[in-house]
Amino acid sequence: MSSYYCLFKRFFKTGMLLLGGGYVILPLLKEEIAQKFDGITDDDICEYYSISQCLPGLIAINTAGFVGYKLMGIRGAICAVTGLVMPAFLAIILLAELFLNVADNDVVKSIFAGVGLGVITLVFQAINEVMEKSVTDKFSFIVFLCAFTALIGFKISPVYVVITGLIFGIILGLWRVER
Repeated sequence: MSSYYCLFKRFFKTGMLLLGGGYVILPLLKEEIAQKFDGITDDDICEYYSISQCLPGLIAINTAGFVGYKLMGIRGAICAVTGLVMPAFLAIILLAELFLNVADNDVVKSIFAGVGLGVITLVFQAINEVMEKSVTDKFSFIVFLCAFTALIGFKISPVYVVITGLIFGIILGLWRVER
């Protein structure tokens, strides 16, 4: 086994390549860790990855913590997690500084306005797709209208709206079963 620095460096490299979220980490860890370090196998990494999916938090960070702990204990877990998140942290710092320097630029403002419109379009597309699958009869349409009115018209917390929708969904399901 190598040093803490070597573990940090391998996870730093993995963090630099970790685009697309935690689901990408499995092949990267097999390549960077299991093939380069004694004491951990591809099967170990798959097991830690599977457990990480069941736990709260980010899959990649949970997996890194398990692998680092297996290899070098608590300090290894800290090195692995720190190495994994450091590239993203540095990128955010650099991008934030860059953004602060160009935020007042009219071209950048126009770009963000266009991106905002694109995001709104995607949100409406998602709403349309969900509505087609969820609002299927008069009852579900009435529940939708009540929820929409509660959120927009009366500014009721979304938590209460979701819980109320859940209750109405259960009632509707039980009513349909009895019929």
